[in-house]
Order: sequence, then structure tokens, then C-alpha cells
Amino acid sequence: MERDPDLQFKHYTLDEVQLPSEALGRVSHVSLSEVEICCDADHHVFNAEHTDPQVAEALRGTHWFELDEWATHGPGATNAA
Repeated sequence: MERDPDLQFKHYTLDEVQLPSEALGRVSHVSLSEVEICCDADHHVFNAEHTDPQVAEALRGTHWFELDEWATHGPGATNAA
């Protein structure tokens, strides 16, 4: 990916990715086997533009990073050109 070549984004259902329990508790409108998240699960980075808005909001404040946050203020900022 152009922002950080170490990130590999894939689409997963929520039940395929081990999200923090505090985030799962905030997601009430969906089935975990039906809603997708676009993320790099190894680095805990998600792309909010390709993720359900309620899921993206639920992940804020956890150890997961939104892509822009990763690239500007998180671990990915050290990889910026």
C-alpha cells in the first residue's frame, strides 16, 4: 500500500478478526458474520473508508489504528517519506 508497504489490507468478517471486547460491545446493529472490516489484522490497522461506520467508531479509543492515524501519529509515521 502506498502509505506503508508493510501493511496488507484484506476484507474480513468481524467474527474472523479478534476485535477488542470493548469495541464488540459497541457494535449492536449487525451480525458479526455479515459485516466486513477492511484491515491489516496483524498490525491492528483498519481503513475506515471501507469499514462499517459503527465498527470504525467502535474501534476508536482501542489499540487499533485508523489508517490515517497510523500514518500520521501512530507507528506508521516513522515509515512516512
